[in-house]
Amino acid sequence: MSDDGFGGGGGDDFDYDGPSFGGDETFDDNYDLLATELQDQENPEGEGAAGEEGAQVNGINGADHDQEMAHGDNPPEAAAGSGLAGERQPNKVRVTTPYLTKYERARILGTRALQISMNAPVLVPLDGETDALQIAIKELSQRKIPLIIRRYLPDGSFEDWSVSELISD
Repeated sequence: MSDDGFGGGGGDDFDYDGPSFGGDETFDDNYDLLATELQDQENPEGEGAAGEEGAQVNGINGADHDQEMAHGDNPPEAAAGSGLAGERQPNKVRVTTPYLTKYERARILGTRALQISMNAPVLVPLDGETDALQIAIKELSQRKIPLIIRRYLPDGSFEDWSVSELISD
């Protein structure tokens, strides 16, 4: 018995067999009124969602998109530039500048210096350098840093540039 006067103490005092747990009245089938209104608008004849089992089996308006892709047909033009909703794809033609910006340079040097300080293999011959940042600067000047910069564009697509492809001053 606990000191609070409600018994139990370990969570054992909840009545799982009572009227507030389980039973048919727990969930209201008509709770999502918006979904039922949308179903009624889609099927004005009153057929309901289960009236036609094959109406929307494998896509929008009964279109079998898996079949279209299997036969090599072109998908609808919905995914022309940026891929499907929520999926990002790289651009085929690059539109951004080929210059390494000062922000990208700072991030690349910091990332590579951290890797070098954690015993990553150094990709340039050392001439007595011990500072990880100086080694990273030397790797950048010799275009040996094995990192890729991903530049995001406003339409949701992106461009991947290797550090060796970018022009750095």
